[in-house]
Amino acid sequence: MLEQITHCLPLRLTARNVVLAGLLVLLVLALLSVVKMELVVNGLFLGAILALGAIGLTLVYGILKFAHIAHGDFMTWGAYIVFFLLGSVLPHSTGFGPFTFGYSLFIALPLTMMAVVATAIILDKAIYQRLRRRAVSTVVIAMTSLGVAIALRGLVQVIWGGGTEQYPRLSKAFYQLPMGVKIPPDWIFIGALTLILVLALYQFLTRTKMGKAMRATSDNLELARVSGINTERVVWWTWAIGAALAATAGVLLAVFQAQLFPVMGWKILIPLFAAVILGSIGNPYGALAGALIIGVAAEVSTQWITPAYKPAIAFAIMIVTLLVRPRGLFGVRE
Repeated sequence: MLEQITHCLPLRLTARNVVLAGLLVLLVLALLSVVKMELVVNGLFLGAILALGAIGLTLVYGILKFAHIAHGDFMTWGAYIVFFLLGSVLPHSTGFGPFTFGYSLFIALPLTMMAVVATAIILDKAIYQRLRRRAVSTVVIAMTSLGVAIALRGLVQVIWGGGTEQYPRLSKAFYQLPMGVKIPPDWIFIGALTLILVLALYQFLTRTKMGKAMRATSDNLELARVSGINTERVVWWTWAIGAALAATAGVLLAVFQAQLFPVMGWKILIPLFAAVILGSIGNPYGALAGALIIGVAAEVSTQWITPAYKPAIAFAIMIVTLLVRPRGLFGVRE
């Protein structure tokens, strides 16, 4: 599945044209003041965060063939581990350069990524691997991941409580852009880090031996195993990449909304799945495009409806995609 975008050029162009046409329509509507450009920009940054979570989610599905419901709670754990490190371990700091957060966040983020990666691999060894060896159906594994999600969320509430927290921060002036757009300086960090990670992942999947092994395993697990690929190692790499991206997405989400709470990852789960389905299941580049579309659609919708219904917009897009194009924008015929 990870090679879908290289298998069928016409379909890729069609999907790209759809995305570009949608962005063009939004731009025209913004120029005509039908849609607020500020909401479009907000949606792009939200989509960048969703993209990191959705890419990890689609990689896990592409290799392991089950919907990992606990992925959103990996995001929550990432956000709270950084909160713990900033508050109890690392030096207190705020206002690093143009950002509201301090330099300690740059130290805490890689440590958190490693911690969540270790958690994911331990969970796989303790739970998911045993279920795979017993040839349990993917539906049962997905339901097991729901139990893991509930356990992780409950553990967050036991350790940190159920209230709303925030990282140490120093208020900074927003950047003023044309067309009445104002963005916080932290969003520059969000966009830049997302771009770096997406480009690094692209290089990894297309240039490295392990990346090629992951693509081969995604296409046909048994054939990859017979060919001499260490599929268990591929699985661990999949969990590592997915968990690292999820941890980063959780931290960026906490920075984006200037708060964190125990159900933040759970609340973002429907938009993540919507992005994966819209971009075609198992296709990381499709997940990126799907996440940007979902983010923009959700934010623009707040011009007419209450923000509480943003997950409903993502759910509606997911349902329409399944009805109109079940394979997603970047999907190919088997």
